[in-house]
Amino acid sequence: MSPVMIAFTFPGQGSQAPGMGEAWQTHPSWELVDEASEASDRDVNHLLLNADAEELRQTRNSQLSTFVMSMVVLDAVERTGVEPAFHAGHSLGEYSALTASGALSYHDAVRLVTERGNAMQAAADAEEGTMSVVLGLDDDKVELACVRTAGDVWVANYNAPGQVVIAGNPRAIEAAAANAKELGAKRVMSIKVGGAFHTPFMSSATDRLRKAIVDVDIRNPNRPVFANVDALPHPEGKQWGALMGAQLTSPVRWRQTLHALAEAGATVFLELGPGTVLTGMVKRTLSNSRSVSVSTPADVDTLFEQLAGATAAGPAQEGEHLYALERVVVSPSTGVFTSTIDVTEGGLVQRGQIVGIVGDIEVRSPFQGSLQEMLAMNGERVTTSQPIAWLRTN
Repeated sequence: MSPVMIAFTFPGQGSQAPGMGEAWQTHPSWELVDEASEASDRDVNHLLLNADAEELRQTRNSQLSTFVMSMVVLDAVERTGVEPAFHAGHSLGEYSALTASGALSYHDAVRLVTERGNAMQAAADAEEGTMSVVLGLDDDKVELACVRTAGDVWVANYNAPGQVVIAGNPRAIEAAAANAKELGAKRVMSIKVGGAFHTPFMSSATDRLRKAIVDVDIRNPNRPVFANVDALPHPEGKQWGALMGAQLTSPVRWRQTLHALAEAGATVFLELGPGTVLTGMVKRTLSNSRSVSVSTPADVDTLFEQLAGATAAGPAQEGEHLYALERVVVSPSTGVFTSTIDVTEGGLVQRGQIVGIVGDIEVRSPFQGSLQEMLAMNGERVTTSQPIAWLRTN
């Protein structure tokens, strides 16, 4: 049996939700919230308990609240004695990863995240921009769609196979979306954000952030932290100042980061913080890994049980990896995926039911469970062992 190597992963802006701190108020880790309020000179209690969705959507609020929530969850998990082998975070989550690794002190990280949020808010207010997600199209074709567009639009996030985010001027986004559909994209969906993050539109924010980074002591991480800019670990603290600055105008290479973590030996991915966005990306990207979301005290209470499920899982059966109550149907071959399933999310999938076809090969579910999400898009080219559908048994 292979050893379990845990990667702590941390979500970015967009994972926040109203009232996300409510369940944590009586937990010992909540003390970090008061410390964050003092360091940032902001009412973080209000953001985590009382702010509505519109207030939290503001960049300066979403970044600070998401970071602090992730740190509360991290502290609670660390109290159980669970230790990671690696760290990584998506966009803002990179600051959480650096803090978790000891590269940044909590106080300094709160100050940097506060400045980052303010700087990106100002840059977004100065330059109209937005973001959209392109589904069901290979990375190189999304890049081509942007290149073919006469306007300011770039790839901002490589999230998962067939899931790439583009960002830029709203009119250029519309044109790039049309180009992407001509190249075979199944859908292009707008994202409700107030700026074109991880593009040259954030240049002014980079300049402002770099001035703040100069005043911060960045130590060598005590565990490898994989950077968004190049999907590589950087063991020296002195390297991270430039990386954090470059991150604001560079695409987040998250899919590449997940593959790099898996190649380094990560077998279990714990998403620490609000939401389950990163958990879904792991399921879509890696077929041989276990992903667990920890966002509430109840999740912490069952963490050992879930980790035990990762170690107790038997060998793959019929191309399927069985972990606890979750099941991921994977592709038996390489080819174009055609969905044939008429079950909606939450609906029951029967054992042996056909969920789609890859080329001319039927993809059947080897078990019965409720459909959580289809992980492959209709018409998407998939490879052998790529996750197709995510189910849960009860």
